[in-house]
Amino acid sequence: MAASTTAEVSTGSEAKGLWRFFVFSGVGLFMFFVPITIGGVSSIPLDHLVTAIETYAAPVVPFVVLALIVLGTARPFITGSWRQGITKGVFSFLNILGLAVAVMMLTVQPGWLAAEDIGPFLWEKLVIPVGLIVPVGAVFLALLVGYGLMEFVGVLVQPVMRPVFRTPGRSAIDAVASFVGSYSLGLLITNRVYREGKYSSREAAIIATGFSTVSATFMIIVAKTLGLMDQWLTYFFLTLVVTFVVTAITVWIPPLSSIPHEYHPESTPQPEEAVTESRLRVAWQEAKGTLAAAPTFGRNIWSNFRDGTYMAAAILPSILSVGLIGLLLAKYTPVFDWLGWLFVPVTWLVQLGEPVLSGKAVSLGIVEMFLPAVAAADVGSSVTRMVVAVVSVSQVIFFSAMVPCIFATDIPIKLWHLVVIWFERVLLTILIAAPLAHLLV
Repeated sequence: MAASTTAEVSTGSEAKGLWRFFVFSGVGLFMFFVPITIGGVSSIPLDHLVTAIETYAAPVVPFVVLALIVLGTARPFITGSWRQGITKGVFSFLNILGLAVAVMMLTVQPGWLAAEDIGPFLWEKLVIPVGLIVPVGAVFLALLVGYGLMEFVGVLVQPVMRPVFRTPGRSAIDAVASFVGSYSLGLLITNRVYREGKYSSREAAIIATGFSTVSATFMIIVAKTLGLMDQWLTYFFLTLVVTFVVTAITVWIPPLSSIPHEYHPESTPQPEEAVTESRLRVAWQEAKGTLAAAPTFGRNIWSNFRDGTYMAAAILPSILSVGLIGLLLAKYTPVFDWLGWLFVPVTWLVQLGEPVLSGKAVSLGIVEMFLPAVAAADVGSSVTRMVVAVVSVSQVIFFSAMVPCIFATDIPIKLWHLVVIWFERVLLTILIAAPLAHLLV
């Protein structure tokens, strides 16, 4: 009788807690994936919330961002993490440059920094939005991935994700969150799950470099710059398909294929088990298991907010240093004219208009994903503009913000890996997107 009563109490407690899966996951889905229109602008609720904070707290926001930059600059030296390899050491000292640039942005800007496409671009288009969206998004991220939804969806889409992308089914949430939300939020999810032992090093690297694209809202800016808004749906779906096809190819070739299949050293490995039958039932069981192990609501929110704050602090000074160096090189040196020649044989092969200019345009993407659109804005060929627009997103990796974001995580990926992966992605994107653009545009 006592055992029966205990079982009934346990079942009753479980049933009472199930509402968290539906309510918290539902709020997370709404904030990340449901576009709504406010003030004539259609975007996801999280983006509207960050925009509202940026607007109504405008006098305070720059100083909050400066505080994050101070934290991000000081923390590697306080914790000693700057000694953990050459790359971390270099980025830690570059953060000091980023802090100096931040102070100049808020006080006296020298002429070269005050140029609209240099300092103001970095500060207003990258630093402030990322500085707000990562900590704020982390709060709602706790709802999206902390109460079983990731595991539930992961089991359902496992037959696609594992054989095609070599990643667990749960990475599908990462992919969609990045595409409709932000690469920084996608990386926040990836890092969190990697540290929990649910992704291996290789899986985390694949997700970070294959799915963490700029958001669909930023794609609108690219489309407007290149005069493609009248073909928005063609652009959106072409980019979606090409990006994931390119990812499906790069996961099978070095350097991604050579990254060890190991787990975070401080985690308990929790690899996703293959499911062959009763998929829906197993998905629900996995969700309930995660739900039962979930921390209290307050602890979950605080833990994610803290991680988001630390990640934002690590990213921002690097954006202002690495991003600034890249923009200055692009504007004042012929480095990217030379780099662009690597792509001219390919742009000529696929018959893009003005192949030399197209080659330079796509090469600029390694500095900042928006620069290819600026460089190709006046190209007459709509096919060329479409391909450049797709490359801007599908390349995934760029030094002004994406690379600092990756190095702010625990994912063990090297700088040369990122450069090689960028080159592979640009090359494959041109080869795949150009024939499709010739047919569709």
